[in-house]
Amino acid sequence: MTEALFLSSDDVSDLAEPDDYVEAVREGYRQIGEGAPAEPRTKLVNDSPPGMFTTYAAVLPDTGAMGGYMYSAGFRERDAWFMTPLFDADTGEPLALLDGASMNPFKTGAAGAVAVDALARVDASNVAVIGSGAQARGQLRATAAVRDLDTVWVYSPTKEHREEFAGEMNGYLDASVAAVASSDAAIEEADIVITATNATEPVFDGDHLEAGTHVTAMGQYDPGKREVDATTIRRAKYVPDLRARATKDAGAFLHAMEEGVVDEDHIHAELGEVVAGEAPGRESDDEITLFDSGGTGIETAAAAYMLYERAKEEGRGQPIDFSPASEALTGR
Repeated sequence: MTEALFLSSDDVSDLAEPDDYVEAVREGYRQIGEGAPAEPRTKLVNDSPPGMFTTYAAVLPDTGAMGGYMYSAGFRERDAWFMTPLFDADTGEPLALLDGASMNPFKTGAAGAVAVDALARVDASNVAVIGSGAQARGQLRATAAVRDLDTVWVYSPTKEHREEFAGEMNGYLDASVAAVASSDAAIEEADIVITATNATEPVFDGDHLEAGTHVTAMGQYDPGKREVDATTIRRAKYVPDLRARATKDAGAFLHAMEEGVVDEDHIHAELGEVVAGEAPGRESDDEITLFDSGGTGIETAAAAYMLYERAKEEGRGQPIDFSPASEALTGR
């Protein structure tokens, strides 16, 4: 029998700030860039009621942990539940089971921030955010941990939502955050563009991107999801979280290939390869860079282990027992 820890969303919600997530996730991507294993998501789709059941995982040997997400989204309740199993990367024993709800926007935001740090201009200070939900909040707060922001423009179709977002983020950030009436207005003077939507059609015109802009597109987790257009893909140095994902479920990249605008050779490198120094990041102030984030076990395992360690130090969580396979009942 092995004792592990169950950590509720409330147990871990106040254990870390955005910069803590960024540090943990950057280290996770470095390990993947140096050869540690991670796989894209496996997604099972249900038609009635509509929903998806998803898993993905990564092994982080230097961290000493492995894990990922298993979650459902949609179905009859039209919601999502995130379960995060965490294992010891040396012994293979279970360490913890986390409710991943509260960490979800922060660990995903941290992946975007790691990309911003690796790919955006060092002096980037103006941000456009397209989307106003929890993921947009996580992306922006994490980005503020790696760049000194001056101005943020946010656009989402519902006026009340974008204004609420601006008011809330003004309370968190030193930057000035303002709602604008269109995506064109948001990206007009932006050094960093963040898309955090469920869009099935591009949310801005790639011809309108200024030279030197970095784009983080984080709603690209399905062939039918397409936040950026083929022009943006063509113009950008394209960096996905995992190379295998780009040709499996990265909607915008798949669409650009179907249009004949790019092929697989357009994939510059995985983010981990850039973080590990195996591939260059930004090479000039004028190039456009794009991080395609669809969600991986890398940021999930890295963030979960960081929270697990802190929870142990504070005596949080409930012990739970797991039996190894060697103790399985065999009818004896």
